[in-house]
This record gives sequence, structure tokens and C-alpha cells, in this order.
Amino acid sequence: MTLKSFLNGALVAGVLFASASVGAAQGLFSPAVTVNDKAVTWYEVNQRARFYEVIRRLGDLKKIAKDDLVNDRLRLIAGDRLGVTVSPDDLKTGMEEFAQRANLTADQFIAALAKDGVEVETFRDFVNAGLVWRQVVGARFQGRVQISDAEVDAALGTAGQAGLRVLLSEVIIPLTPENEEQARAVANEISNLKSYAAFADAAARFSAARSREKGGRLEWLPLSRLPGPIQPVVLELKPGEVSAPLELDSAIAVFQMRGIEELPKPAVPLAAIEYGVLRLAGGRTPETLAQAQRIKNSIDTCDDLYGVNLGGPDEALQVESRVPSEIPRDIALELAKLDRHEVSTALTSSDGNQLLVVMLCGRTAAINEEANRTDVLNALRNRRLASYADGYLEQLRSEATIVEK
Repeated sequence: MTLKSFLNGALVAGVLFASASVGAAQGLFSPAVTVNDKAVTWYEVNQRARFYEVIRRLGDLKKIAKDDLVNDRLRLIAGDRLGVTVSPDDLKTGMEEFAQRANLTADQFIAALAKDGVEVETFRDFVNAGLVWRQVVGARFQGRVQISDAEVDAALGTAGQAGLRVLLSEVIIPLTPENEEQARAVANEISNLKSYAAFADAAARFSAARSREKGGRLEWLPLSRLPGPIQPVVLELKPGEVSAPLELDSAIAVFQMRGIEELPKPAVPLAAIEYGVLRLAGGRTPETLAQAQRIKNSIDTCDDLYGVNLGGPDEALQVESRVPSEIPRDIALELAKLDRHEVSTALTSSDGNQLLVVMLCGRTAAINEEANRTDVLNALRNRRLASYADGYLEQLRSEATIVEK
């Protein structure tokens, strides 16, 4: 072969290779769908799907990614109409806030994404669209959302109002120094679940609460019975939605909303709750759990706890009456689910070395001053804004020209 023929062959091969590469690139960056002539490329779809995979979102991720990117285009179009912009500082703050859900800084989160093939632009665009939409919704609907004192009273069940009750499912994961990192990771995964069946499966596998035997499902509870800081979080959930992980004193909780409705009669506000806590050495070992079950089967009232602890250290048993807001949040949550003289064994001490046998002795009725009215007001406002936002997004979708490629 002459040098000339070799070079000609190499040139032809190079052209063919370049053509193939260009073709592949064109395919990658070709439109998957257009929204009012604004393209969503397959590259963006693949990147968003990969991003969802990294943050452990479940489902058909490519379909979800494409649908969400179409919605983001609609949100940005609405932002352009109103002249909405997101400053670099606000974008940075938004990225930091999102990364904090994984207990990371934005830079650490971006580095973790990069290891899994997700570009920083994908994360930035995701956060930017959300921030734009928040401004759009606020500009269009904030003035329409007026929450009256009577509505707050109704939610809390005060001033003679009926109040609300909620139908929840729960996953309660005890926190100890040994399992803290794993427990937080599991809780973050659960918070991204989208179906009742998946949440029920997670409750059966990971929850320490007795509700795990029913897939985490609780009976109807008056909203006012839940610990004050948890009430607004729950109130913002729509049926099927799952909360972010909530920090308790020695556990981490995740809730799924199954229903919300007005109480058939006014809730009884509480001035104090009397309860007992018996601490058993051994944590959640099979032996200690079996001991707790034997105690649970043998006692009928809180007075029986003194007999169980007879001859034991005084500090192992605590029976007291406290204002609801002063009760540790993890114990308060367990008490909210109990009727008088019922027992929970879902909790451990902060070091994991003791199992807590929690018994509800009784509730004292009074005017409910525990819940933070401002938090409940904001939760009601956000719930109504979310409803307006969903309707407006559907309107934008119906008015847009969306073409699948």
C-alpha cells in the first residue's frame, strides 16, 4: 500500500467515524418533545432521569423525567411572561437547601452527582425551575389566599370548631449512634416513595412502631393530638404524599397522608398528658423486646408500672403529667396514637441501650394552646397555594402546543 492510498483510506475512515459521532451526538441532543417550540432534548431527559435515580425516586424515571421537564418549560414560560428572574445568590441558596436534605453542602452534593454522571447544570436547572415557579405562584395567587382566624381555629379544633382529623401511615426508625447514618439514608429513601403499597412495604421492613404490622397504617387521629411541630408538616400533605424525614428525640419519622377531613365533633384541647416511661436495659435486642411484651401483657394501668419496677432503680420509671409542648417529641407522637392505658414499645433511649415502654395514663382537657398558630396558618396557606398552582399548571398545559417527537 502506498502512503497516498493509506492516507486516503485513513481520511475516508476518519470522515465515516466523524459522521457516526456527529449522528450519535445529534441523536442525543435531538428533541424528545417541544413545548411552544422550546425543545426538551433526550440528553436532558436522560440527565434528569439519572438525577432522579441518584436521589432514589421510584417509578418509570424516563417518563417521569420527560413529563417533569415539560412542566418545567411551562413554568419558565409563565415566569418569562411575568418577568421573573432568579438571582445567582437565590439559586445558590436553593441548591444549598436541597443538598441539606441529604445532609450535604451544595458542593458536596454536586460532587456526588458528578460521580454518578449527573452534570451540575441538571441540578441547577431543576432548582431554578422550582424557584421561578415559587415566584410565579406567589405573584399570581398570594393575594387570593386569605386564611381567617376561624379557619385556623377549625384546623386546631378550638373556639368550638370541629377541627380536622388525619389518616396517616408512618415509619418510625429508632436512632442510635451505631445506626444513625443508615437510618437517615433509609428515611430519605422512604420520603421519596410515591405509592401506598411501597410505603406499606417500607413500614413493614423498617418501622419499629406497632403499626408496622398494618403496613404503617394508623387510625383517624385529631390533628390537635399530634405534637405541635408535626401538625403543620402533616397539614401540607395531600393524599398519597410523603413527608420529609422528621427529627424526633431518639427516632426519625416519615409520614404518608391517606386522608384528611373535618371531625364529626369538636376535638377536646389538652392542658396536660399523664404518662409513664419504663426503661429496660438491652435496647431492641430480642430478649428485651420479649421482656417488654410480657410487661405489656401483664399491666392494665399506670399504677401497675410501679409493681413492675419494684426493687429496680427509681430512675428506670418515670410517671408524670406534663403540658403537651413540654413532652419530648418522640414520646408525644407515640402518646398521640394511644388510648388510655395502651402501651408503645417503639422507642429507645438516645444511645440505643434502653428500650422505652411508654404508657398513656390519661389526658386532661383544657384550651389548646400548644400548637403554633403561625405554623398552622402557614400550612393552610401553602396548601391552598398548592391547589391554585396545580390548577394553573394544568391551564398552561392546555394552552401550550406540546409535540412529542
